[in-house]
Amino acid sequence: MKKHKSSCSVYFASELFTLKHLIGNAWLAEAIYEKSHGRYRCRLPQDIELRSATPRSIRDQDIRALLACDLGLFCFDGHELDAGTVVEFMFAKFADIPAVILRTDLRAAGDGSDPWNLMASYYPRTVNVVINSLDAYKTGSARRRRLDEVVRLAGQHSSAAAQVASEQIASACVRALDRVREIKPIMPKFLREEIYTWLAIMPGLRDKQKVLRREFEKILERKVDKDLL
Repeated sequence: MKKHKSSCSVYFASELFTLKHLIGNAWLAEAIYEKSHGRYRCRLPQDIELRSATPRSIRDQDIRALLACDLGLFCFDGHELDAGTVVEFMFAKFADIPAVILRTDLRAAGDGSDPWNLMASYYPRTVNVVINSLDAYKTGSARRRRLDEVVRLAGQHSSAAAQVASEQIASACVRALDRVREIKPIMPKFLREEIYTWLAIMPGLRDKQKVLRREFEKILERKVDKDLL
């Protein structure tokens, strides 16, 4: 496999509504950066969004951030997938962005070969990572199970086990990102400009069309320069 030296930005699509979401996102993004030796720089959703902004401006900035990134990581956890994450995944596929789907939920919730809704499966340039996070946590805490509960809490052994699980999952994500980078684009070269012009128009982003088209032209140029399209 070809070794990638240049770093890539990764749009990290995930829930961000609770403390558990925020901590999990942050730990995983930092672990991916460390395990890839800086090759993959995740853009965290909680660092992009400004909750004081209007719902439409939040949506607009997320779409623009997604399309500007080199790759995407989409967290498909939960009995029902997060609707916003699914929409962002589909935008990534419209733009032919290499994507990794991550599921750390031990529950099976699919109606096809994957443990999620079949309408979110089978898209090109996509690699799935399905890991039972509870098993990973149990493995990381195996040596600490007999410790007194006070010792476990005072010594922060549970968070240490969670970090081990996060690092294992991050390593799997790095391998998947490496794999998906090797997959050739499916977007025909003669359609690239037209498709990215359409992507600038289709979402109804609030900005002047001239500004949006120039922004998306630059995004396309960067992707072509990095052999992503």
